[in-house]
Amino acid sequence: MREPVRRALAPERIWRDGRWEEDRVVVVSDSRIERIVSRDEAPPDVAVEDFPQRLMLPGTINAHNHSFQSLLRGIADDCDFFTWRDRALYGYTPRMSEEVIYHAARFAFAEMLRAGVTTVCDFFYIHSGSNMNDHAVIRAARDVGIRITLARTMYDWDGAPPQYQETIDAAVSRTRELWQEYRGAEDVAICPAPHSPHAASPAMIQAGSRLAEELDVRFHIHVAEGRYERDQIMKQYGLTPIRWLESLGVALDRATIIHGVWLSDDDIHLMAEKGVRLVYNPASNMFLGDGVTRISDMLSAGVTIGLGSDGGCSNNRVSVFDEMRMCALLQKVTHLDSNVMPAEATLEMGTAGSADTLGLPAGRIEPGHFADFTLLDMRDPSLLPPWRYEKNVVYAMTPQAIREVIVGGKTVVRNGALTKLSWDDVVGGMLDATSDWPRDR
Repeated sequence: MREPVRRALAPERIWRDGRWEEDRVVVVSDSRIERIVSRDEAPPDVAVEDFPQRLMLPGTINAHNHSFQSLLRGIADDCDFFTWRDRALYGYTPRMSEEVIYHAARFAFAEMLRAGVTTVCDFFYIHSGSNMNDHAVIRAARDVGIRITLARTMYDWDGAPPQYQETIDAAVSRTRELWQEYRGAEDVAICPAPHSPHAASPAMIQAGSRLAEELDVRFHIHVAEGRYERDQIMKQYGLTPIRWLESLGVALDRATIIHGVWLSDDDIHLMAEKGVRLVYNPASNMFLGDGVTRISDMLSAGVTIGLGSDGGCSNNRVSVFDEMRMCALLQKVTHLDSNVMPAEATLEMGTAGSADTLGLPAGRIEPGHFADFTLLDMRDPSLLPPWRYEKNVVYAMTPQAIREVIVGGKTVVRNGALTKLSWDDVVGGMLDATSDWPRDR
């Protein structure tokens, strides 16, 4: 039987349970945290790796992204939602072969690693009649070294490009097949993702929910991102969005909704009662002019919340640290109260909260959890002066402070550089794959 690969990591300080701890050694066995001990208690059979002047945080978790959209950054900026959708997403989807999708995902994931993201949930829907493109996204994640949950989208609205559309039976069987192929993998998870109330029929949403129950996973769905969708549901069904989902009989305790901008008090209380979880995308909601999700109200009600960047063309950044800052500041200005949403709360959202929305043992530096860490340079100007590092991380930190990123016990960013492949290779592959795309000169 193979002996586990073990490491013992000793940063200057680690962030646990809402406070900084010193003189601690994190012992890693294969992909998991084995224990956290004092230096005196470090196992004698494992050499301690010192990380002087480093702060260790749980790796951040980007709980909602569309990796293929990394190639569309700048194409339809400063446009309303429907112009953005038709010009960028629908306009360029026909150009996206399996190879292009692979390089788009590799580019997005490499950029995320450099921003301190250790896990991404990729909500992916360019299936083109098979799972080949889905495999390409997963291959890209493995090639750069990021952990991935692939939310395989189920999409049957006939107004979308044909590459998105599937019958209910095909969507269910292909999602099940993909789940079976990666079942048991620690670096890849699969879950069904009926796209949204406007792009997945009620029957498709119900099928996605049933499949989540069958596979014992969560299902993801965009809900109430724009006011138009809430109004459409109210007009057609006389119900608010979460009440409408409840009327379909879906397993709300397995639902992770994305955005949730336009929800009522009743929706929020129902989410808390049924265990619906939320992924909040503050920068994307601002970028598309959608509004501000009622995060403080949801937290008060007991809703579990994580953070996501959304796609690379509806935010244009992929940093969860950015989302932490945006989340805190938006809630303060919305409530006209600077005490609302302290930095520590959003730091929790982008790590443990995001892990909980995905159902993963991640986002915490605790035994049994994935050994996923982001290490920061304590001497970086953006983290100084050193009075309250957790505040500086959320409100002041720049990407240059991110020095090492460890996923599953393996160092995938060292001194700010990727270890599994070069940034030049990532960019070169992306540019080659899109060499026939029109350039705005």
